[in-house]
Amino acid sequence: MLANYFPVLIFMLVGLAAGVLFIALGLLLGPNRHYAEKDAPFECGFEAFENARMKFDVRYYLVAILFILFDLEVAFVIPWAVVFKELGTPALWPMLVFIVILGIGFVYEWKKGALEWE
Repeated sequence: MLANYFPVLIFMLVGLAAGVLFIALGLLLGPNRHYAEKDAPFECGFEAFENARMKFDVRYYLVAILFILFDLEVAFVIPWAVVFKELGTPALWPMLVFIVILGIGFVYEWKKGALEWE
């Protein structure tokens, strides 16, 4: 029974060893030069001006989570559309229900102002 999982164990060990090897090679052989442009902020576009534990607005994260949510929902629609001819008309109704529920959620978020950026 356990012999069936031996190739999986080998695959995991080889993957782990390759990851550790590549990270170690990057740390040992890669350039380690720091300069002002490299250390400049690039995510938010402005210099840090207070403590890292300060309170901040979470609207950016709300919009990001909503984008990921709707992006993943579309990822369910694409495979369905590819095999729709093989599935036939009975597969249309569950997908229509799925899209209607998704649309209701989108309209709800729009009405609540979750997609507004000030």
